[in-house]
Amino acid sequence: MAERIIVVGGGAIGGVAAAQMAQSGLDVTVLDADQDHVARLREPGLLFEEVSGQTSRRRLNAVSDPADLGGPFDFALLTVKSPALRAAVTPLVDARLVDTYVALGNGLVHDLVQSLVGRERLIVGLIEWGATNLGPGHLQQTTDAPTVVGELDGSSTERLARLRQVLATIAEAKTTATIASQVWTKLLLNSTFSGLGAAGGCLYRDVVADPVGREVGLRLWREGYDIARALGMTLGEVFATPVDQLVARDDGDRAAAEQALDRLMSRAGPTKASMLQDLQRSRPTEVDVINGGVVSAARSMGLEAPLNAELTAIIHEIEAGTAAAGPESFRRLARISDPVGT
Repeated sequence: MAERIIVVGGGAIGGVAAAQMAQSGLDVTVLDADQDHVARLREPGLLFEEVSGQTSRRRLNAVSDPADLGGPFDFALLTVKSPALRAAVTPLVDARLVDTYVALGNGLVHDLVQSLVGRERLIVGLIEWGATNLGPGHLQQTTDAPTVVGELDGSSTERLARLRQVLATIAEAKTTATIASQVWTKLLLNSTFSGLGAAGGCLYRDVVADPVGREVGLRLWREGYDIARALGMTLGEVFATPVDQLVARDDGDRAAAEQALDRLMSRAGPTKASMLQDLQRSRPTEVDVINGGVVSAARSMGLEAPLNAELTAIIHEIEAGTAAAGPESFRRLARISDPVGT
C-alpha cells in the first residue's frame, strides 16, 4: 500500500492511529502543536499501551511546524479538536499538501472542515474505539471498536475504498452510505448528555439522577431529534437504544421515554464528557460544533433550538470563568420552555 498519510493532532486518537498505521508499514507523519509531545514521539518513541495490556515503544515521524512537512499526502486524518482545527488545517490547504481530508472529530466538525477544504476534498468518519492521553509521548488505547467512514452524498468511491484499507490497519473499518445520519445519531447523545454533563460538572448518570437534569435532558433530546428529522436524517441507536424511544411529547409516551433513558444510562452512565474534561483543564471546549452545531443546523432551515443555544451560552460562560459548572445550569435551562409531558 503506497498511501501517504498525515495525522493532524497527535493526541489520544491521532497518536494511537498513527502508531498502528506505522506499525503496519504505512508512510505516516504526525502534525501536532505540542513540541514536547512531538519530540517524544520521535525519540525515544511513543509509549503505547494496547488494549491487550501490552506496552511498546513506537518511533513516529512527527513535526510541530507545517513548514517541515514533505508532501504531498493522500489522506489527512483530522483528529485535532475543533478550536484548533482552523489553525492546523489552513497551512495544509494553502500549500496544497493533501488530496483528501478525513473529518474524524466530534459533533458537526465536518461542516467546519468543509468550509476550509471544500466538499470535494472531504470524507467524514466516526471513531468508535477509545484512547486516553496519559501525558507527553504516552498514550493508551482503551477499547477496540470499528471506524466508520463515508462520502457525504452516500456514494461509493475509489478513494473511500482506499481509505477503508488504510483505516483497517488501526481497527475494524467500515464504509457507509449514511454517514451524515450516523453523525447526527452520535451528536444527539453528545449534545444532550455531554452538554449537560459539562454544564453540570458531572457524569451522565448524575445528570439524570437530578430531577431537573433529567427533565431538561429529555427536552434537549427531543429538540435535537426534531432538528435531525427536519434535515431528513434517519437516526439509529445509541448503546443499543433506538433514539426515537427517548422522544417524549406528552404524558402518553413519557413513561416509555423514561424507561429508554434508564436503559441508555445503564450503558452510558459512567461517561465523563470530554467537554467537562476540557473545562476542568481550563481548555476551550468543542461546544460550538456540538450544541452550537445543532443551533446552526436549525437556523439553516429557519428553525430555532433554544435549549441548545442556551446550553452553548452556559458552557462559554464557564470557559470564561463568569459561571460555574453545577446543577444551577439545569435550573437555568428548565426556565427556557415547558417541561416534557405537561
